[in-house]
Amino acid sequence: MIAPALLVDAPVVPRGTLVLAHGAGAPMDSAWMASATAALVEAGLRVVRFEFPYMAARRDGARRPPPKADSLVPAWRAALDVVLARFDGPVLIGGKSLGGRVATMTAADPLDPRVVGVVALGYPFHPPGAPEKLRLAPLAAARLPVTIVQGERDPFGNRVEVAGYDLPAGVAIRWCADGDHDLAPRRASGHTLAGHLATATAAAVAALAGTAQSAMS
Repeated sequence: MIAPALLVDAPVVPRGTLVLAHGAGAPMDSAWMASATAALVEAGLRVVRFEFPYMAARRDGARRPPPKADSLVPAWRAALDVVLARFDGPVLIGGKSLGGRVATMTAADPLDPRVVGVVALGYPFHPPGAPEKLRLAPLAAARLPVTIVQGERDPFGNRVEVAGYDLPAGVAIRWCADGDHDLAPRRASGHTLAGHLATATAAAVAALAGTAQSAMS
């Protein structure tokens, strides 16, 4: 597996590193990924972004669809190996939607002790419109604590649906009021995407410190 190119953003003195993978349809430098990265860096985290091979190939004009999620685990491991060799300190692995799901799958294997947790921003509990096709197995198999930041009305798993799941004790969920799959609320709700990205940032900081817990934003 060829190590992917990394996009690194960091404060002057990082408290740790979050390796952040993109979702199924947008690259590592999308507007959403850039906004999330900016919020995380402001909170003191080094953020390292990378792209799965199918997404990197799109930059050369190859319109490849996302492959099966478990086939992306080797790419995740390759990126993580580079990060561990390049940077000191504690590390979180995570991502947006698909990126967070694959990070959770990656955590099923023993990892370097410096990797302390998983942060999933909009976990795809099931495909939209198919609530019976649950994707809970990676959460049960993860050897690390998993923090999920989820919009209350996320079509990949809303608050009512998720309340009925038997989730492992090591999974903590931070709910974003009226948020969608991008954590964005409707204007009439009185909440903002910036506020929910702040919730995501606080959740990541807590995961790095080992103090993550389920909560309402």
